[in-house]
Order: sequence, then C-alpha cells, then structure tokens
Amino acid sequence: MTTPVHEGLAKATQSAVHLEMRDTYQPSDPEFIAWQQGKRLDPAGDRSSWWRPFLDVVAETTARGVVMQRARIVSEPVTDYIRYEYDVTFPNIVAGEQVRWLARRKAADIALPGTDLWMFDDKAVLFTYFSGIGEVVDREWRTEPAVVDLVKSAFETVWERATPHEEYRPR
Repeated sequence: MTTPVHEGLAKATQSAVHLEMRDTYQPSDPEFIAWQQGKRLDPAGDRSSWWRPFLDVVAETTARGVVMQRARIVSEPVTDYIRYEYDVTFPNIVAGEQVRWLARRKAADIALPGTDLWMFDDKAVLFTYFSGIGEVVDREWRTEPAVVDLVKSAFETVWERATPHEEYRPR
C-alpha cells in the first residue's frame, strides 16, 4: 500500500525526519491490544516475528543514504501507548532509523507545529491530523518556506535536547 509517507520516503534523497507529539495513537491497533495482553517482541528471536513491512521501506531508504530521524515528545510518566512504542522501537533501529525521546517538560519553550509531521529533504512537510483518540483523519502537504523553516527549527531543537533510544528509559 502506497501512502503519502511512502511517497515522501521514495523521493527523499538526503533526509526524512518524523516528529511525534501525541501520548496515544490508534488505541484500536491490534498490535497495541496484543501488547496490552502480554505479547512482547523478542530482539533475539526470529526476525520474521517482529519485522514489519514498513521496515522494508526504512531499510531501503537508509540504504540509499537518506538519514531517517524520529523524535518523540512524551509526557512523563508515560502512557501505556508510549511504553508500547518504546518496546517496539528496536526494529526501527535495526532497519536504520535513528530515534530519540524528549520529555514534554523539556520541550515547553520550543515553538512547535500543532501536529505530528514528516519532513523530507528540508523541502516538503507532511502534516498528519488526528482525532481526539488518535486515529488519523487527514494529511496535508506543505512546502511554503515559512512552514518548512518552522518545522526544521523545531525538529533540530527537539533532536538536540532529546535522548537517544538506547539511553532513554520510560518513566
């Protein structure tokens, strides 16, 4: 399935950054529900048990030399959904994505966009709009220089302050 994110990644030549700022996403996600019921991914186990199709896209993108960075701004103590995301992030790292975490209180003085986003090659921003419970309701591409500059500045500041996944421990 081709999505706007896949399209952006396919066209990216240098960078793809993803900023996540919600504490809950898609609570009806079957994988999240399975995690709530005790399912855990085993990094040492059979790779096919934890590899997802999106990770093929990540691996292909990073193999082309595109730097992929994901920053997550989270409330602490974290929600169950964020704890789930933390637990299932190691495959993203294996695929070549860099992931960092920032406690929301350390982001209070950063001018942030109003919603989650992807930015590709510092040229195009894909905003994702969610319902109150975290279901995706719309996406919008923006390329105006002022929008790109805001996103670039916000992401760089978040990235600089954030803790690498390997060092972060959810509280």
